Amino acid sequence: MNALPDRRLNAFRPDLAEEALRGTVPAEHYVTGTPALVVQPVVALRPRPDAAAGIDTELLFGEGVRVLDRAEGWAWVKSDFDGYVGYLPEMALDADAPAATHVVAVPRTFAYSGPDLRTPAAFALSIGSRITAVGESETRGTRYLTLASGQSVVASHCFAVGKRAGDDYVAIAGRFLETPYLWGGRSGFGLDCSALVQLSMMMTGRTAPRDSDMQAAGLGAPIERAALRRGDLVFWKGHVAIMEDDATIIHANGHTMSVAREGLDAAIERIGWLYEQPTGYRRP
Repeated sequence: MNALPDRRLNAFRPDLAEEALRGTVPAEHYVTGTPALVVQPVVALRPRPDAAAGIDTELLFGEGVRVLDRAEGWAWVKSDFDGYVGYLPEMALDADAPAATHVVAVPRTFAYSGPDLRTPAAFALSIGSRITAVGESETRGTRYLTLASGQSVVASHCFAVGKRAGDDYVAIAGRFLETPYLWGGRSGFGLDCSALVQLSMMMTGRTAPRDSDMQAAGLGAPIERAALRRGDLVFWKGHVAIMEDDATIIHANGHTMSVAREGLDAAIERIGWLYEQPTGYRRP
């Protein structure tokens, strides 16, 4: 009997599956889904429609999904960005939200109730969030992007869709230093090891799978430890770190419960007590 596809990247249940899986997995019905955008700052994606279920990953404001099913306040979706499948609250989506014009380029920023930093902050936004600007204004030398909702975001904290934050994803990763570690997290408010890789690369226009096992299996090409340099990746079972230079890593980790800088040799010795030696090295 053939193994079922990875449920993280393939939407299937006994009653329903995505159309792309017709002929691969059995289901009563197959659907292509309908488009929608995330309209909450950060929303957890869970393996089942239950707020007590663990978080698989998170979706950011303005990211697109395909909605495969809606029931009892939950939506079963597939991310347009990385193909991840899961459940999120239906209220976190809007099928009629306009296309984004800008991307948040800093780890965290605020949407203010007006175009002035002295006005109350309405909500916070993570790096990678996609917003729609309908106008611009300037107050006391600071330029703001105006959202359709009337709120304002500092313009210098964003770049236009189609551009990127630079070419060096390691430099982007360094901006997350001291950000709290969060299992399943994928935002500037908290993230895990593989999300640090994915988000940092995303901001430079590159794509990466969501989870560390996916990254270890197919992100870039394998290399030997002796060849490690800035930008390469080190993998352990269930963990990934970014080489800042040939001797130092940056990684979101449960030891410091944050994104931290650490010597590679020290990390290998420390991690080895619980998770053995690195399983591989790759150059993305």
